[in-house]
Amino acid sequence: MTDAARIVIVGAGPAGVRAAETLVAAGLRPLVLDEQSRCGGQIYRQPAAGAGFERSKRTLYGFEAAKAHALHSTMEALLPHIGYQADTLVWDCEARNGQGGRLVALHDAREQNVPFSHLILATGATDRVLPIPGWTLPGVYTLGGAQTALKTQGCAIGSQIVFAGTGPLLYLVAYQYAKAGARVAAVLDTSPLAAQARALPKLARQPATLAKGVYYVGWLQAHGVRIERNVTLERVHGERSVTSLAWRRADAGNGDEAIVETIRCDALALGFGLRPETQLADIAGCRFRFDDTTQCWLPERDAAGRSSIAGIYLAGDGAGIAGADAAELAGRRAALAVLEDLQCEATPDAHHEETASLERAMKRIAVFRSGLEAAFPPPFGRAASWPDDTIVCRCEQIDAGTLRRCVRAGEAKEINRLKALTRVGMGRCQGRMCGEAALALIADETDCSMQTVGRLRAQAPVKPIPLAAALGDDALAAIPEHARDE
Repeated sequence: MTDAARIVIVGAGPAGVRAAETLVAAGLRPLVLDEQSRCGGQIYRQPAAGAGFERSKRTLYGFEAAKAHALHSTMEALLPHIGYQADTLVWDCEARNGQGGRLVALHDAREQNVPFSHLILATGATDRVLPIPGWTLPGVYTLGGAQTALKTQGCAIGSQIVFAGTGPLLYLVAYQYAKAGARVAAVLDTSPLAAQARALPKLARQPATLAKGVYYVGWLQAHGVRIERNVTLERVHGERSVTSLAWRRADAGNGDEAIVETIRCDALALGFGLRPETQLADIAGCRFRFDDTTQCWLPERDAAGRSSIAGIYLAGDGAGIAGADAAELAGRRAALAVLEDLQCEATPDAHHEETASLERAMKRIAVFRSGLEAAFPPPFGRAASWPDDTIVCRCEQIDAGTLRRCVRAGEAKEINRLKALTRVGMGRCQGRMCGEAALALIADETDCSMQTVGRLRAQAPVKPIPLAAALGDDALAAIPEHARDE
């Protein structure tokens, strides 16, 4: 059976690399496809080759330098034993339950069809973004985007930066910027300190990780960075670019202009935690469930990472946000599940102890992760206060008022119906930036839960692709040149 196996891994972050390592150790040669130019994922992202500058791993990754080095070194050692294709966007997936399938990918501006018998999706996560008035102004970045600029390009997003939103990444990126010498004007956390205190018993299940978070906050305060918690973000001000951010204390009441404070800045890094990149799992036909802890839709999987589609496995943050350490464990566990399903020699009995150990470790991290979700809840309840002219879907320029009118007219009480009527979620981001905001708005208008109003269904391509790749050179040549631009 192993002779006929064609195992493909999508993603070369912590989960993907460890999955490949486990498969190679069993004598298999998987194919790894990665959208980035170098392995590492987001957390261990490396500067682009030929970037023109060199920085130590300690500078780039701080406390995680040893883990980053270990992952990068593992991938380098694996290269002779795997198929590896960087700069490759997988934008479609066709799966036949238990009978393999094919991926459609883009590499060097050319479409590729990649067959698989077994597929491990280690697609990672992206920023969870919720709108505030003015958030589409130039100078507003996601927290992940700000981190990418610092890691891969060695530059800051501005000269006076406010970091706002909630979640561990908020403090980590602010610390990384301040440590690099950037001027951090303030860190504004929408979550109350009381929620973080209540979550301490669960957070204490991972004391080393908790200690790092406490250190980041303490370091920022010791270096004069202002930190405010339990805030409401009112508006980003500016005409051609960001000039300031208005905010108030969430427990100080509404509508009192005297309590609104304005902080001058020329850049804003905004984010409310992370959300899994689940589009490929969706297109492949995997079943989803609503997770009350994270308030988002996740693909179903068992403890080993098997999805509802036989032959498709889910690992890392693309299946549910759990962090880099859990992603490495999940990547190994998913690869062992592949070996079990292939009935390779020495499995599953010889790996029983290892799989049990991996699953116990993942359960411990899951408890810690539930503590993080309780400590840093995204402010979905703020949807009611978004002014009608607030852009929700920036790709299609759909504002909150348009969505509300559609819901109030009784035309759409389910997210995909709202999408069909207004085009929310139909743009370049395919709902990554606006999908959860639209869910929150419908839930508020209908007085229903976010689960009740449905799940925004993914469609291929999951990200924009060149017209030439979609049509092929012959078909493109038949289109008049002036029409191509249109």
